[in-house]
Amino acid sequence: MMNLNFLNNSQKEAVLMTDGPVMILAGAGSGKTRTLVARIQYLLEEKNVGPYQILAVTFSNKAAREMRERLAANTQINVGALNVTTFHAFCAKVLRTEATYLGLSKNFTIYDDSESQSIIKAILNKRGINQKELSPFTVASFIDGLKNLGYYVGLTRNNDVQKYAEDKRLFDIFLEYEAELHRSNALDFGGLITGVLNLFQSFPEVLKKYQQKFRYVLVDEYQDTNRAQFLLVQQLSHLHRNICVVGDEDQSIYSWRGADIRNILDYEMVFPEAKLIKLEQNYRSSKKIIEAASQVIANNVTRKGKQMWTDNQDGEEIRIVECRDDKSEAEFVGQEIKKLHQLNVSLKDIAVFYRNNAHSRTIEDALRKEKFPYRVVAGIKFYDRKEIKDMISYMRVVVNKKDSLALTRIINTPARGVGTTSLRKLEDEAVRLGLSLFELLEKIVDNTSEFKHLSLSGKVLSSVFQLVQLIQESQILEAHFHPPTFIYEKLLNESGYYEVLKADKSYEGSARLENLEELMSAIKQFEESESEPNLTKFLEAITLDTTTAEDASGDQISLMTVHGSKGLEYPYVFLIGIEENIFPSYKSLEIGPVALEEERRLFYVAMTRAMKKLTITFAQGRLLWGSLKFNGPSQFLHEIPSKYYKWDFFQTGSKKSKYESYDSWDEFDQTNESQIHKNYHNDDKVYQTKRTNLPSTSFIMGNKIVHALYGEGIVLDSEGLGQDEKVTIQFRDGIKKKFMVKFAPLQKV
Repeated sequence: MMNLNFLNNSQKEAVLMTDGPVMILAGAGSGKTRTLVARIQYLLEEKNVGPYQILAVTFSNKAAREMRERLAANTQINVGALNVTTFHAFCAKVLRTEATYLGLSKNFTIYDDSESQSIIKAILNKRGINQKELSPFTVASFIDGLKNLGYYVGLTRNNDVQKYAEDKRLFDIFLEYEAELHRSNALDFGGLITGVLNLFQSFPEVLKKYQQKFRYVLVDEYQDTNRAQFLLVQQLSHLHRNICVVGDEDQSIYSWRGADIRNILDYEMVFPEAKLIKLEQNYRSSKKIIEAASQVIANNVTRKGKQMWTDNQDGEEIRIVECRDDKSEAEFVGQEIKKLHQLNVSLKDIAVFYRNNAHSRTIEDALRKEKFPYRVVAGIKFYDRKEIKDMISYMRVVVNKKDSLALTRIINTPARGVGTTSLRKLEDEAVRLGLSLFELLEKIVDNTSEFKHLSLSGKVLSSVFQLVQLIQESQILEAHFHPPTFIYEKLLNESGYYEVLKADKSYEGSARLENLEELMSAIKQFEESESEPNLTKFLEAITLDTTTAEDASGDQISLMTVHGSKGLEYPYVFLIGIEENIFPSYKSLEIGPVALEEERRLFYVAMTRAMKKLTITFAQGRLLWGSLKFNGPSQFLHEIPSKYYKWDFFQTGSKKSKYESYDSWDEFDQTNESQIHKNYHNDDKVYQTKRTNLPSTSFIMGNKIVHALYGEGIVLDSEGLGQDEKVTIQFRDGIKKKFMVKFAPLQKV
C-alpha cells in the first residue's frame, strides 16, 4: 500500500479522489506539485492504471520534465509510456499521427513567431497596406486572439468570435493567413491546438480513439488555460469523465496572453458532478505574510474562495518604505541588501520584483554601484535589451561617426530598405576608399552621381540621405551643448523608431516603449548629476558601469517582473514601484474592475513569493519620460491591515540616511502632502512652469532663417503649434526641407 503520510488531509483527499471530475484549488505554497505527482503515482500503483492511459498536461517543458523526474524517482513502475507533456507538444504529436485527415503531410512545419510575421508582412504588402497604417504585430495579436478562443476556419462563430469578425479587414487577413499556412503545409503554435480541435470536431472516430486511450486526464496550472485548451481537455475527458484540474484562481495573471479565468470559475457548471478540494495550508511563508496577502486578495469578487493559513512562525512585519524618488528607492534597496549580506545572507536568497521590465534599470544601477552580482530572471539586463542597444547605437554614431559597428546596427533599424545586399555594397566601398561607413554615406549624399557604380535604388539613397541628415543635425546639437535628453528625443522620433513601436499593440511592444521611456529617465538623471552633461559622457558612464563582471559562483541576486516570479520563492523579497498607475497599471485602471482584479491577483502572487521577509517600496516622485510624476502609493497597500506592516520613510541627500516611521496610513495621509512639498522646493527643476498663454507660431511665411548645417533659407510654410510646430524651408541651393522646430537648429535672421 502506498504510504501517504507525507501529505496533509486535504492533499490525501486530492490523491484518493480518483474517479469523476475533480478540481483541486491549490493556494500559493500549498504543495500542489507534490500532490499532483502523488495522485499520478497512486493511479499507477494502487489503481493499476497503465502509464499510457494517463495524460498529464502543463505549460512548460521544464514543469513537465520535473514532474516526470519526480515520478521516476518515486515509483518502481516504468513511466516511459506516461504522457506528461505540454499542450503544444501533445497536439503536435496527435497531428503528426493524424495529419492526413486535415490535408497535411506528417512532416508539416511549425512556424515560430518570426516566420508568422513574415507571412503577415507579405500579405500586407500584397494588399498594398502600409505597415505604419496597420502593424504586423496588431495582425498577429488579432490572429492569436481568435485561436486562443478555439476558432478555426469553418467553425460556427460564437459571440466572442463574432466580436473579432466585426473587424472585416483583419478577419479577411486572418483567412488569407490560414490559407497561406495550409498551402505551405505548416501550422503556427496556436494552430496546433485549433488543428486538433478541428480534427476532433470533423472526425468523431478520431476523437473517440483518443477518448478511449486516455482514461485519466490531469491539467496543471489550470488557471492559465485559454478557451481552446479548455475545449481540448473537455473533449478528451468526455467519455470517462475522469478529469482532474489543479489551479488557483487567485493566481490567474495571464489574460494578456489568452488565459481565461472563466475556465476555473465555471468548472462546476461544465462538470456539475465535480468534487472541489481546497489546499489551503501554506508551507512557504511566515504567518504575517500569508495573512496579509489573504486580506488583500479577499477584495476580489471573481474567486472561488479560500482561506490560506500556515503553521509557520509569525515572522517579521511587512515593511512598507516610502522613498523620495526612484533613485533613492534603488539606493535604499541596495543598502538593505548590503546589510543582509553582512549578516551572511546568501545573495541567491534575495529577489527584487517589479511590475514592468523597465523598472529594473535603477535597481541594476544601484547593485552595480555596490558591486553585487545579479541576474535578470526570464529577461534581459536593461542595457542589453534590443531597443536600448539600438538607441544607444544611434547616440554612439552621433558622438563618433567612425563607429561603423554602431552604424551597421541602425542603418536599417527601423526598416528603411537598406537590406543585406545594399549594406554589403556600402561596406565594400568604404573599405576600398579607406573610409568609415558614415564618412562614405556623407560622400554619397554630397555627390550621388560619383557612386552610380554601386547601383543603389532610389529608396536606399533616400533612406541614406535622411539618416545622414538626422545624425548630422544631432551632431550639431551636441556641439552646441544641447541637453542629451533633447538629442535622444530627436533621434527616437525622427528615426521612426518610436512610431514603429507605437504601432505595435502587443504586450511586447508596450514593454519596449516602457524601456525606451526608462532610458529617457536614465539620461535625465545623468543630466542632473553632471555639471556639463553631454552624450559622450553619458555613453562613457553607462559603458563603464555595465561591464561589471558577473559572479561565476552563481550566488547572485535575482531580478524579475512579478509575472516572471510565479512558481518561485525567496526568503527575502523586495517589491518595488508599488504606486498607483504603475501597480495597478494605468491601463488596468482605464479598463475597469476585471482588469483591476487581475492586477490584485498579480500583487497577491508577488506577496506570496516571500518566505521570511517582504519589503515593499514606493516613490513620492518617479521619472517617466524624463518628467517627474507623483502617482501616490498603490491602493493595494491600503488593503493590507495595519497590524501586518511597519511603514518607514527613507530620504537621501545628507551624509547620513534619514528614516522616519509611521504607525498607520492615517498618519501617512496627514503628512504625505506636506512631506512632498518639503522635499521638492519651488526652485527645483522638477516643477514644470504652467504657461497661461496658448503656444504661438515661432516662424511665419517669409521669415529668413539660418540653419546650422544648411545655411540661409526662407520659411515657405508653417503648421502646428508649440511642441508640434513644423516648418518648410527653401535654402539658397533650391532644396526644400521640412523640420520639427523643437529639434531643428534654426535661428531667425
